[in-house]
Amino acid sequence: MGILDPAAVDAGLAGSAWERQGDEIVRRWKGRDFAAAMVFVNHVASLAEEMGHHPDIDIRWNEVTLRLTTHDAGGLTAADLALARRIDASA
Repeated sequence: MGILDPAAVDAGLAGSAWERQGDEIVRRWKGRDFAAAMVFVNHVASLAEEMGHHPDIDIRWNEVTLRLTTHDAGGLTAADLALARRIDASA
């Protein structure tokens, strides 16, 4: 899978909750409490397992930060945008 150029990434993220930060795309999600954050994380984990593509996840009580990149490709690929769209569609 090839690395996307920045313009393709920006176009793929247009209108979404994700932002490009270097070789990653990042989304922050805030729930009402820790339990809600864990429900969200478990949902994301299920989607990631289905797609075989896994985000880096940081949990801070009720705030979750997701970071996507394709580590073995060394940057952002179509797999990152596809998982981001799946997360957005079901969040």
